[in-house]
Amino acid sequence: MIISSQRALFDIPRDITYFNCAYMSPLLRAAVAAGTRGLERKARPWSISAADFFSESDEARQRFAALINADHTGIAIVPSASYALSVAARNIPIPQGGEIVLLAEQFPSNVYPWRNASDAQKGRIVAVDRPCDNDWTAAVCTAITPRTAVAALPHCHWTDGSLINLETVRARCDEVGAALVVDATQSAGALAFDVNAVRPDFVACAAYKWLLGPYSLGFLYAAPHRRDGAPIEHGWITRGGSENFSTLLDYRDDFQPGAQRYDMGERANFALLPAAIAALDQLLAWGVDNIQTTLTQMTTDIAERAADIGLTSVAKASRAGHFLGLSFPNGAPPAGLLERLANAGVYVSVRGHSMRVTPHLYNTEEDVGRLMDALKSAI
Repeated sequence: MIISSQRALFDIPRDITYFNCAYMSPLLRAAVAAGTRGLERKARPWSISAADFFSESDEARQRFAALINADHTGIAIVPSASYALSVAARNIPIPQGGEIVLLAEQFPSNVYPWRNASDAQKGRIVAVDRPCDNDWTAAVCTAITPRTAVAALPHCHWTDGSLINLETVRARCDEVGAALVVDATQSAGALAFDVNAVRPDFVACAAYKWLLGPYSLGFLYAAPHRRDGAPIEHGWITRGGSENFSTLLDYRDDFQPGAQRYDMGERANFALLPAAIAALDQLLAWGVDNIQTTLTQMTTDIAERAADIGLTSVAKASRAGHFLGLSFPNGAPPAGLLERLANAGVYVSVRGHSMRVTPHLYNTEEDVGRLMDALKSAI
């Protein structure tokens, strides 16, 4: 189903054309209101009960779990994707000389933890080069061998939205006994993802992009067989019995059930969690499939109109519909392009050699027209 423009739910002036959700989404008005109420509650701490340290955390877990068809006990609350990926890297054994498969030019947060893990075991990073036909799935599957310990991948490439079929990659990982870790930061909330179909070992996702949430908050999914690992932090709230404040000095070695052992310290953030819950509620109400259908229609229109002025993109069948990377005839975008577009009130980003156009439901046909007019004037 195509969703009509939801711009009224966001605080975006009419003269601003924002096609940069992959950089940072604007917050919904409802999320701002929820976060403000949370800050006001913190201003009156006598109104915060012990139960509040647990209830909103559980609500957030449940919402994110619903988004990826997971059980909420497998969800941890983290401050960032890099934190979640570091948890994954800490808890997947890399044998001496084992290989870790990544994409070339993958986002750094899903590279550095694996480089560290590889160095510790004298392993080897295998960076899969961009295939000429943009078939990342086939290239990744070829790179996975019996030496592979883990494939750590996004659902779509962060520069141009090129898709990876994670179910196919999972099947290849099963053949060689490798783990699969997914960074869903550039996809969850806008592209359907089902943990029961993909069967990842871990999924990391920051909230401030396609989850329409606040900065410094995110989620980690751990598969059932990955929920007894070693956390990065050892805080009070993740231990068994922490609901009872009167017994906190009865130090315990056991943890709260499921993936809660991986929660960040001070996870009960009284401003960020309510904002994230409000955003997740809206995403669930819209429906991820409907969001993807709507944004696919928009990026397809932009790609076709961009082709008329000499810009190219990954074929529709090979990219995520919410993501469009436009390439220029001479390679890199012209110098000063972003500044010229911003002067016209149009906001996109450049990543690698692509100009990234990433819309959401706040965008309109008028926005598309302004983008194209600004591009024609700027290049």
